[in-house]
Amino acid sequence: MSGHSKWSNIKHRKEAQDAVRGKVFTRIGKEIVIAVKEGGPDPSANNKLKTVIAKAKASNMPNDTIDKAIKKAANDKDATNYDEIIYEGYGPNGVAIIVETLTDNKNRTAANVRHAFTKGNGNMGTTGCVSFMFDKKGQILIEKEECPMSEDDLMMLVLDAGADDFSGDEEGYEILTTENDFNNVMQVLDDNNIKYVEAEVKMIPQTMTKLTDEESIKRMNMLLELLDEDDDVQNVYHNWDEE
Repeated sequence: MSGHSKWSNIKHRKEAQDAVRGKVFTRIGKEIVIAVKEGGPDPSANNKLKTVIAKAKASNMPNDTIDKAIKKAANDKDATNYDEIIYEGYGPNGVAIIVETLTDNKNRTAANVRHAFTKGNGNMGTTGCVSFMFDKKGQILIEKEECPMSEDDLMMLVLDAGADDFSGDEEGYEILTTENDFNNVMQVLDDNNIKYVEAEVKMIPQTMTKLTDEESIKRMNMLLELLDEDDDVQNVYHNWDEE
């Protein structure tokens, strides 16, 4: 874990999410539709849905809203069909970027993502051009003040449940899992009433890239803002070291 910056970044991101909570819930709702269509409405038999539910809870999506979204997805045979498309590319100074989208119009989404990269002084690449620089892992973040367990007890709990790695600092704990073990660890945390501020299977960069000049930082922020404003964009991963 990178100490204070990680937790301050989380808090800033949560504040931003609170300001656009409807947009966050809409994005998660799309993921619920995809998961239900692929594996059915029962999370105990649908790992993908279970993973999305964990993400929804970490984003403070109410349980009844989650249940309604699942029921709607299960019952609405005419629901919009979304294609999952992943774009890869580079930001300023070669920052690696992965953009995950769910879209009902591939041409629109491709044009918007390309526009964001261009405005950010970056460029889109081919499939696989940067994904090898990331690992797909479950990441769970827990604030120390919200955890009823000692650090040692929490570490033993999650490692026994299948976690790959556990680390902590003065503000909180980071748990990393394989994609397959993520739901097992989440279940143990839920069973022990341990709250988490983030819980998601995501692309985690192996190495980070720093931006030192103001223009590159400005362009990178512009790129990320344009992607965040795009309703087709679900997740954006990058290896920019924002410290």
